[in-house]
Amino acid sequence: MSIRQMFPGSIVKPGFNPLAVQPPIYTYGLQSWGLQISYGQLGLGNTTDYSSPKQVGALFNWASANPGTDHSIATKTDGTLWTWGRNDLGQLGLGDTTNRSSPVQVGALTGWAIAQGRTESCSAIKTDGTLWSWGDNNQGMLGLGNTTDYSSPKQVGSLTNWSKLASRGQFTAAIKTDGTLWTWGSNGFGQLGDGSTVAKSSPIQVGALTNWLVVSCGNYACKAVKTDGTLWSWGNGTGGQSGLGNTTNYSSPKQIGALTSWLSVSSGSYNSLAVKTDGTLWAWGQNSFGEIGDGTTVAKSSPVQVGALTNWSKVGTGGYESYCIKTDGTLWAWGRNQAGQLGLGNTTNRSSPTQVGAGTNWFMANGGNSFVLSLAY
Repeated sequence: MSIRQMFPGSIVKPGFNPLAVQPPIYTYGLQSWGLQISYGQLGLGNTTDYSSPKQVGALFNWASANPGTDHSIATKTDGTLWTWGRNDLGQLGLGDTTNRSSPVQVGALTGWAIAQGRTESCSAIKTDGTLWSWGDNNQGMLGLGNTTDYSSPKQVGSLTNWSKLASRGQFTAAIKTDGTLWTWGSNGFGQLGDGSTVAKSSPIQVGALTNWLVVSCGNYACKAVKTDGTLWSWGNGTGGQSGLGNTTNYSSPKQIGALTSWLSVSSGSYNSLAVKTDGTLWAWGQNSFGEIGDGTTVAKSSPVQVGALTNWSKVGTGGYESYCIKTDGTLWAWGRNQAGQLGLGNTTNRSSPTQVGAGTNWFMANGGNSFVLSLAY
């Protein structure tokens, strides 16, 4: 699979490295919706639940946004880092344990490029390639070589070649600019991919290969795409989420099928979505709330195509919810909807993709604990 296949519609400049930390190209407005409990993770200055998208502030200067379990983290185009929501374990990185219902800047530094939330903690990569983490650390998921909680960012090692991040539950996966894959944190189901079920409090390399392109974490499992377009899975197999035709746990990467046409993948709690280079959408795993999107609530242990369309572009997942953006910029959602997290103005579950509003300016959407953060042009 060529770089052009990985980034369809892009003008690929000579020397372009898809694993390098890339500066933001566009500016976006930030929108959120769904469940808040009492934490304020929607960033709207209150703790009210919303079943349709609401804009966070008035500015269109956001570059990235990702939800944790009950907290949120985002970067702006000026390189500043912002957090809000639940903070009982210092997961907002603000040096305290006070919840926030509106975005608050983390420190005064700029240069933040990629930020990722997970269960009661966060990690982020700066434009200089350094990796930072903070919050809950009871399984070593901060990667700092200990199990101490921290309420402000701490650098993970001294390397400057970190590129991509993924996390969910109590573990993290990251890819370096050399294409190597690293994991750390809890490992009870083999989700670290190192052939064991022993937790690790510092990053460990998964195998010796240097062709990892995309990685995504479920609750206790990982999915990844290599630069050759192959799709890989390991960790917990509950509900068939491994995509390998069974419900077996695996502690090292296993290839899903033999195809070399996979482009991207996103993991929910026990289900996954993936897009191929031909624009088709595929899903597998647990399906109790219709999160696979095939019109049923029957689990699938191997990838099944969602509809027949070939214009799917970007995938995102919540716990038991699925989100996908088409090449026309429309946003579609399905799965669990008890708190309005599908953004459809109601609380009815959907077992097939349903369009969120009429907008054609969506860029990304990802879910936390029954809430969503999304960026739009």
